[in-house]
Amino acid sequence: MTSEFFQNLARTTHNGWVLITPEILLACLALLLLVLDIVLPKSLRGAIPAIAVAGQLCALAVTVAWVLAPFNERILGAPIFNGMLRFTPHSQFMRVFFAASSLLVSVLALVSLKKQRLPRIEFFHLVIVITAAMMLLGASNNFVMLFVALETVTVGFYILVAYIRTNPLSLEAGLKYLIMGALSSGLLLFGIVLLYGLAGNPALEGYAPDANGLGFSRIFRTLAHNPDNFIGGLGAVLVLSGIAFKIGLVPFQIWIPDVYQGAPTPVTAFLSVGSKAAGFAILITLLQVFAGVLGLGDRPGVVIPLLTVMTFATIIFGNLAALTQHNVKRLIGLSGVSHAGFMMIGLLAFMAGGQDGLGAVYVYLIAYMLASFAVFGVMVHVSGSDDAVQELEHYHGLAKRNPLLAGVLAVGLGSLAGIPPLAGFMGKLLVFVSAFQAGLYWLLAVAIAGVVVSIYYYFGWIRAAFFQNWEAPDVPGDVLERPKPTPINPGIAVVLALLALASIVLGIWQTPVTQWLQLLGL
Repeated sequence: MTSEFFQNLARTTHNGWVLITPEILLACLALLLLVLDIVLPKSLRGAIPAIAVAGQLCALAVTVAWVLAPFNERILGAPIFNGMLRFTPHSQFMRVFFAASSLLVSVLALVSLKKQRLPRIEFFHLVIVITAAMMLLGASNNFVMLFVALETVTVGFYILVAYIRTNPLSLEAGLKYLIMGALSSGLLLFGIVLLYGLAGNPALEGYAPDANGLGFSRIFRTLAHNPDNFIGGLGAVLVLSGIAFKIGLVPFQIWIPDVYQGAPTPVTAFLSVGSKAAGFAILITLLQVFAGVLGLGDRPGVVIPLLTVMTFATIIFGNLAALTQHNVKRLIGLSGVSHAGFMMIGLLAFMAGGQDGLGAVYVYLIAYMLASFAVFGVMVHVSGSDDAVQELEHYHGLAKRNPLLAGVLAVGLGSLAGIPPLAGFMGKLLVFVSAFQAGLYWLLAVAIAGVVVSIYYYFGWIRAAFFQNWEAPDVPGDVLERPKPTPINPGIAVVLALLALASIVLGIWQTPVTQWLQLLGL
């Protein structure tokens, strides 16, 4: 009966709508939250956030089941909606990743929004809409689809970053993100226009009048036939520059410390994990689309050397800038810059011929998600009413006040630092092995030095929690006045404990993750 159901379902996948069922469910959930906010009496609206979290948990389960369904083998690689979308093992992995990230962000928001006394239904609505757009972004096969999905994500973040409208730092962060986001969108759109004009030039080799000029396959064929074309190289550089903003690569990282500090902590977590992963999702696709101008093999090119220099600078800047930070939101933001550099090493190794580079990036993303949400889960409990003021001194004596939070913090930070036997160590190790196999020795040396530096500031945070006692400030009302701890909901305590446990288990036993990646075809 089950096999017959999937056979019938496979016959209906030609219309495309069936294939985006998880995204449609998320869109319906987002609309349902707004309807409930209108129709429910005020006394019952407090249940809407729980409904949002439960709905996202169901959406995650449906996404996992959809990705692993038997009919998926028949539709992988087939373009749908006139080539606007194309589901691949890569896009299927990212769909599950974004759904899981969205769920964890909403769990953090259950704690954080109560402290800020902010509207909650609109927050969950925006998170769900952004997640659906990210899932479509990962499957984009056309620059129109890419731009629309990416701008949906970006506009949603414009609102979320400035969500604490009574806090000047949040409003400042929203303005800075708006300005830098508009700049990155301009670079991206300018590059798309150049590539579209190049693909539509009948004088160039490989021109096909009936092909979609904005489709990835058309751009790939045009660049492959004209690898030395200056316009093609410039268009690729501009598009990749726009994507680099989302990832936080140098020199497009300057917005990160201020935006991460001013944004609500769950939004900072979403930017650090979800937005960064979305950037890598499309970057992995575009690097293959731009293969004709990347400088592979003996042919000189501009993009790979440029990305290599940017990766060098990203690792160095992220780690050195994080050394002097006392605000933990700025620290986690700048350290996230260095993590983007580590993942770029895996991509560069893949482009240089190291077949294990891409798999290393996927494992790194999973380890980074587990560790980051564990740390942010602690942050939402330790922070006070002023979400932007979260100093290292606030963590003094945390191990005595709340051993569970201190333990989760230690595991999360240890994983981010790459300490064995945690998941972050395995992620970094796999990236370093792929870099060594690809001959990227200078990048490998810089990355190892970056790990050593990161241990200093991550363990400074751990030291504050375990080995330093709180001392009252000399000046009453000082910003370092310790906020009152937030009681931990038992359900959220279980989530944090599971995140820490997963980081430990994945560091010791990677078989479930590798088998899942193989099942997806990665």
